Amino acid sequence: MNITIRGDKVSITDAIREQVTSKLSKLDKYFDSPETINIVVNIKVNNLSQKIEVTIPTKQFTIRAEERSEDLYTSLDLVIDKLERQIRKNKTRIKNKYKSQEAIDLNFDYEIDKEEKNESKIVKIKNINSKPMDEEEAILQYELLGHDFFVFKNSNEECTSILYKRKDGNYGIIHVK
Repeated sequence: MNITIRGDKVSITDAIREQVTSKLSKLDKYFDSPETINIVVNIKVNNLSQKIEVTIPTKQFTIRAEERSEDLYTSLDLVIDKLERQIRKNKTRIKNKYKSQEAIDLNFDYEIDKEEKNESKIVKIKNINSKPMDEEEAILQYELLGHDFFVFKNSNEECTSILYKRKDGNYGIIHVK
């Protein structure tokens, strides 16, 4: 794998580079030809928080994960675990979606633990009637419902919008045009 490591408010030492490279090499088994995979690792330090973002672009999709903790090496372990879970969890979906295409970069011949074989499935479908509302009213509705996101007809933008709470505590809106 070709690994690019960038540091924001931290210098990337040889020890960090070696640890990141050795941990990411655990992902080799998930790719057909790992030597062609380019991985971008961003390491950011904010006060006591150590954040690691890993992005793995492939031909058809991008795998991305980020983790934050007080220890850089703990963040690295957590982000590697998260990437492995993402790949294993979506193995069947990826295989089915791209089965007609020859090169999808992923290797599907690795062993799966019994506990990992549970496939995610749709267990509930909900139809909603939504009245047009502005973003302030959507925030109020979101807070009252207590869900992870809120879908509404945005009267200001004349489209469907998705309201969600960001990790920094602020709100984000996705407009679907």
